Amino acid sequence: MSDAQAPVQEPSGLNRWALRIEYDGTGYLGWQKQSDGPSIQSLIEAAASKLVRNRPVPSITAGRTDAGVHAAGMVIHLDFPDDAPIDARQIRDGMGYHLKPHRVVVLETVKVGPEWNARFSATWRSYRYTILNRPARPGLMENRVWHIKRPLDVDLMQQAANHLLGPHDFTSFRAVACQARSPVRTLDVLNVQRDGELVLIDTKARSFLHHQVRNMAGTLMMIGAGLWPVEKIIAVLEARDRCAAGQTAPPEGLCLMDVGYPDNPFGRGS
Repeated sequence: MSDAQAPVQEPSGLNRWALRIEYDGTGYLGWQKQSDGPSIQSLIEAAASKLVRNRPVPSITAGRTDAGVHAAGMVIHLDFPDDAPIDARQIRDGMGYHLKPHRVVVLETVKVGPEWNARFSATWRSYRYTILNRPARPGLMENRVWHIKRPLDVDLMQQAANHLLGPHDFTSFRAVACQARSPVRTLDVLNVQRDGELVLIDTKARSFLHHQVRNMAGTLMMIGAGLWPVEKIIAVLEARDRCAAGQTAPPEGLCLMDVGYPDNPFGRGS
């Protein structure tokens, strides 16, 4: 995600609703509307529009996921026409009906004030990257994991991950096309653990650079596989060169897990 900017002052008459959604990103072009294929945003806005007689319902998201990336707890807001009577159940169930058969689901909805913004009010985002670490290819988890046959040492991966915690210049881990003004980000969490055949990489920060999580996962994989020593992560970070880091891990292993707010509109712990 690029740098946060000061939100524009919104008109007071907006009928604004916060939504928490989940989706399987397989086969979609990511969150943002595209002219050459289906996106999550286009599906969401089309379903919302049907609730108000096909009037436009614009959306803002807490984070723009890439093609093939999933979400378990994405947060967005929708601005319905201010003269459209609508309630939380109508939004959740009505949009759920119109979103079929797409793998996009509205989990929760709540009315918010015009000053609340899904993107600019957020104070952190959390992601999980999942690796299936076994010789056999995935069957049930196809399109949800990165399959790595070579055994991975999660202790070595965690040792390397510890060097990335805190504020750093993450140029080596940003996409070449990243448009963020600054490469400096602060990682609050970067945990690597094994759950049977799965290696789970969990991370949390206020915001992330384009491809940052996937590039970190690709580099940690190299260390866990014994192809690079733990100390290599320091050299990669200090190089400030994308070519110094590991490959960009494939999108299907990445899932946006949650978004945090100082005053959580959904009433869950933040």
